[in-house]
Amino acid sequence: MHLQPGFGVVDLKGFEKLRDLNRSVKQVPTDLKALEQLLSWFDQLNQPSIPTEIWIQCQLALAEGFTNAVRHAHKGLPTNIPVDIEVTLFPQYLEIRIWDQGAPFDLEQGIQNQNQKMNEHPPGEYPPGGRGLVLMRTIADKLSYTRTNDNRNCLLIVKSYERLDRAKPVSSGD
Repeated sequence: MHLQPGFGVVDLKGFEKLRDLNRSVKQVPTDLKALEQLLSWFDQLNQPSIPTEIWIQCQLALAEGFTNAVRHAHKGLPTNIPVDIEVTLFPQYLEIRIWDQGAPFDLEQGIQNQNQKMNEHPPGEYPPGGRGLVLMRTIADKLSYTRTNDNRNCLLIVKSYERLDRAKPVSSGD
């Protein structure tokens, strides 16, 4: 093999996983009316390898995260301030990132507060609203909310699933 000066051999070990990577980005206005458009965009990303139950849970988590960004993080901000959404599909899990431009928020404290309020009411008598953080925590395998260097907040929702087409074959004992 002849290499031109200044060019070297690149080791691509470990990069084979990137071929299964599928990343999509969407920017929507700070408006609850944009939820239908957002969910329609999200549905176009669905893959046969993702179980239907997992996909529906992710739709719900996305809807909760987006509506929280609009109702709470962007409360009082103009509707032209965008909410940025990124969905990345990996072979065995997906990541949803929702960026808002609101004030920082302590996610763990918010979940604790919601749990406490829910425990103060008998089942079925909990007032509507106020359960979104707990619901997202229940759905997600990983949930975080962090302040980024560009003064935005990023809600990360990670959900694992098993790809049936990659299941290990049963050994015949040979």
